[in-house]
Amino acid sequence: MDNFQSADAIRTRFSKAMSALYQQEVPQYGTLMQLVMTVNERTLEANVGLKNRLSASDELSRLSVERHGAIRVGTADELSMLRQMFAIMGMFPVGYYDLSQAGVPVHSTAFRPISDTALRRNPFRVFTSLLRLELIDDELLRRKAAEILAARDIFTPRCRQLIKQHQQQGGLHADDAAMFVDEALETFRWHSHSSVDSATYQALNQQHRLIADVVCFPGCHINHLTPRTLDIDRVQEMMPSRGIEPKTLIEGPPRRQVPILLRQTSFKALEEPITFKDGHHGTHTARFGEIEQRGIALTPKGRALYDQLLNNAGSGSDNQQHQQHLASVFGAFPDDEITLRQQQLAWFDYRLSEKGLASPPRQHDALETLIAEGRVIADPITYEDFLPVSAAGIFQSNLGDKSQARSAGKASRSSFEQALGSEVIDEMQLYADRQQRSLQRCGLEQ
Repeated sequence: MDNFQSADAIRTRFSKAMSALYQQEVPQYGTLMQLVMTVNERTLEANVGLKNRLSASDELSRLSVERHGAIRVGTADELSMLRQMFAIMGMFPVGYYDLSQAGVPVHSTAFRPISDTALRRNPFRVFTSLLRLELIDDELLRRKAAEILAARDIFTPRCRQLIKQHQQQGGLHADDAAMFVDEALETFRWHSHSSVDSATYQALNQQHRLIADVVCFPGCHINHLTPRTLDIDRVQEMMPSRGIEPKTLIEGPPRRQVPILLRQTSFKALEEPITFKDGHHGTHTARFGEIEQRGIALTPKGRALYDQLLNNAGSGSDNQQHQQHLASVFGAFPDDEITLRQQQLAWFDYRLSEKGLASPPRQHDALETLIAEGRVIADPITYEDFLPVSAAGIFQSNLGDKSQARSAGKASRSSFEQALGSEVIDEMQLYADRQQRSLQRCGLEQ
């Protein structure tokens, strides 16, 4: 037996190391984590039913370790190597996101675990964006940006060697796995020295701040880490008392009895001192702290209704008024689990109760009857992915409220997958498969 370290163990080790690094680099992130932990504890104390349900469905144990990060890369080679790096951690590219529709010059995927077991152990995700250089208007500047990116290597030689070693031998032993985490972490470390002169930085920054962020540094520094809260409205309300300035609006759907998809907020990006290649000093604004509240995953039918209502709701400039308006518009979206299930608007994970184990269902028993009899329990499946509009909203609010947004036309999923070196996984199929597997475990066919 080779006795290799499991992907889950390596992922957990890496996510903890990433969190420790980011707390060191961005102390406000540590403050944010403490606030989220406090809010989560109080929420669970006040809602014993929620606590018991999260515990029964193995959701409670993952809450304190759950994080997502976000990075941006500049070339196909960088994206492809990241895919190979994250595969060692049991993280795979799920979903395709075209953020150019909101004026952000990237398209993206999320590297994350995909199996039920891996998600329960540690659902660490990294939202990964590839810069679209073709969106730089100035041809000379576009060519210069490409040359700068081609000249850098964001991976250490030892990291590349360990990735190759993993591919050749099918895994890493404990010492090599620990070394891999240390070396991989270097890719995401902040660099206060820019790899370009001040004039180049200013020219790229004028095109779009995100372009400067991707092109002008030696690595793809992590630009935020995100703990998961059970009450994002309370966190938003309490952030100023901890010396943290929140962004204006909570992104995503309104507060509901049954949370759906994803809600996000953040603190404003830091203005950090940097030194340019020509010795000049300046500042760079990119890194921030984000908080998320995850709800139930929606089916294609549910997602279509969500998109329609969100589009009808528009945006606002005051969070309280915006949330009230959202709540009014989303009155058309059912807010109880029974209706969400019966109208097939959301995904559920089914399991047998003690009563069901004592009296197992027969293959053609009606699901609703079994649930009504208390023999089958339907647990909401947590949404593990992202929302393009929310992601773009977070990006833009932290790149300056008066963003340099412009439409980029239709991004090419095929060109993204070509750069990635693989197809992206369809998140809807993952949810559908999980629901179907749970029904089969209950002895039911749907």
